Amino acid sequence: MKRLLILALALGVSAVVVILVGAAAPSGRARGISYASLSPVQKAHVSGALAAALGSSNAGAKPAGNPTARAGAPSCSTMDPGEEGDEGDDACPPGNFAPAGGGGSAVQNYQPSGQDACAEKRGDNVKVNQNCQNVSDPDVAGRGQAQNETAIAIDPNDKNHVIASQNDYRRGDGNCYGAYSLDGGGHWNDTTIPMSFTRGANFGGTARQYWQAGGDTSVAWDTKGNAYFSCQVFNRGAGVSPNPDQSSAFYVFRSTGNNGASWNFPGRPVAENNDTAGTGTALLDKQYMTVDNHPGSPYQDRVYVTWTLYAPDGTAYVYEAYSSDYAETFSAPVLVSSDIPSCVYTYPIFNAATPHGKCNQNSFSQPFTGPDGNLYVVWANYNTATANPAGTGDNHYQMLLAKSTNGGQSFSTPVVVSNFYELPDCLTYQGSDPGRACVPEKGPSTNSTFRAANYPSGAVNPNNPSQIVVTLASYINKDSKEPGCTPTGWNATTLQALYNGVKTGTCNNDILVSVSNDGGATFTGTTADPRTEQTANPDPEQAKTDQFWQWEAFDKNGRLGVDYYDRQYGQPTGSPAVPSDEWTGSSDITIAGSKGGDYSTWGTQRVTSSSMPAPTQFPDANGLGQFYGDYIGMDASNQAIPIWSDTRDPELFRCPGGGPPQVCTGTYAHPTGDVVANDEEIYASTVSIPTK
Repeated sequence: MKRLLILALALGVSAVVVILVGAAAPSGRARGISYASLSPVQKAHVSGALAAALGSSNAGAKPAGNPTARAGAPSCSTMDPGEEGDEGDDACPPGNFAPAGGGGSAVQNYQPSGQDACAEKRGDNVKVNQNCQNVSDPDVAGRGQAQNETAIAIDPNDKNHVIASQNDYRRGDGNCYGAYSLDGGGHWNDTTIPMSFTRGANFGGTARQYWQAGGDTSVAWDTKGNAYFSCQVFNRGAGVSPNPDQSSAFYVFRSTGNNGASWNFPGRPVAENNDTAGTGTALLDKQYMTVDNHPGSPYQDRVYVTWTLYAPDGTAYVYEAYSSDYAETFSAPVLVSSDIPSCVYTYPIFNAATPHGKCNQNSFSQPFTGPDGNLYVVWANYNTATANPAGTGDNHYQMLLAKSTNGGQSFSTPVVVSNFYELPDCLTYQGSDPGRACVPEKGPSTNSTFRAANYPSGAVNPNNPSQIVVTLASYINKDSKEPGCTPTGWNATTLQALYNGVKTGTCNNDILVSVSNDGGATFTGTTADPRTEQTANPDPEQAKTDQFWQWEAFDKNGRLGVDYYDRQYGQPTGSPAVPSDEWTGSSDITIAGSKGGDYSTWGTQRVTSSSMPAPTQFPDANGLGQFYGDYIGMDASNQAIPIWSDTRDPELFRCPGGGPPQVCTGTYAHPTGDVVANDEEIYASTVSIPTK
């Protein structure tokens, strides 16, 4: 196919060029985009992987200074000019260290065992990434170590063949890494995606374009036994290296008949943004992929990718491209997020344009297909009338869905799946991570400061192609028990949601369920208040605790499974008493299941064998983690396989002092209690979907 160029008007001045699949680039360049030039609503939802490439508004943060910092390292609480807060190198070292001896998890995640690298099991929880933890300097905690933001897919022809993917920092910066299993998730092997360079024809006509970092991965299978891996790549620019290049792109890799053990090279482009000069152009973000692996579908084995294009005119529309030749080439992009009446507020305070209608701020798109070949895309939209930051009361957003009946060549007008309430402003309630939402715990501590957002996940009932189920999360729901928890508008500076009752009231995030029985034309949540919608968290303790970051999948018998982070576990703590997870900011993974019908009855099962503490990697100056990924995953065949980022392994440091080097664990001193530094690893578990 020939090359196609998307042109986005830069505030009416000139055009910015994003090279996508399908003609020669016209001349002209727009005003550059940096992280600082994004609106607050865009900063809150741009992916963690890409945000770090854009440059930081916190670059001038005043250094706190710390005499225990490693010689030659930047002062703690400072930011490199090319970093964004959530992944910034701004951590002070732990205040206390202890040798990492004995036979605990610190050793299992560091010392290889036989031929198994650093494999770990915690009951039925199996570590997916098999590498042994690197020992990073405290000011780059997480770099060289962390894994987060997961996806997983089961081969429809053989349930023993499973592939997984994640953001992976073992090489220092974030990269696209994966793993494959040949026994249904019981054991895993690492697989390396050959992403370090791609063809450079669209980056100045050179033979190669090299990439510094990557992330936002997803995986899928076709019906021929081939696996696919979607990877976002980017360069950070002059802020952190001598290289000014700020290019970014999406590529898809194919594993041809060997179950994810190796991949074609170079990756095939879905979208490429040429900014080798480092002036800043459009931003390609949050891509997600699916494959129509339904035998007999008119679009069998077609590969679909959707994403958000952050353009210099202040817009963030959703696009889709498809491949009908096993991801060798991709189509021209197709607009998904067209206009609907419930898109009202278009952010005139940021001069955002409306070239494709008033639905001009969108993120978290997910494509999925049905057995009849229909393609659905669901995403979060931030253009409701109540999104106006001048408002002081209601502050809900909306989840939207569009449908394609012609293999992704065009889409229906979007429909409202459900309204939802975003997680609360982290700066207001936790004193950390300005410009982001997070999941505050109920206790006096502020351990839970990692960025988080509510998003949708959808699937089609395999036994009923007309039934589409979308799960989403909402901070106001049937369990928020107003007036103990009420929306109170927006933080005028951060544009993040405010509520009464976050730390001391009855606020809690729930997983909502919205169902269409007419092929996506209407949903049970289309006109419903989130306070009345069905939830996938039926347990009594879940009515007063947070559930967040869900994913869903149907098994072969038509049972729907939904996995999510859950704070319902632990001993009653505090006053009024809540489970200790909710009091301290720890969490577990739960899977919920329903047999179908109206999805009014759910079973639940705890997946994790013990609670996970709040993350500490990518920390602020107090050692509290600000980046834990943006989503988790799950797939199902006869059984389900939830996959998540896990913090039960401690982070390792070089022990301070002279003499031969040793490794130590570390503890950060915090006003409300010491916090043991932990490492982010990927875990999965094979479980049956519970039902009632």
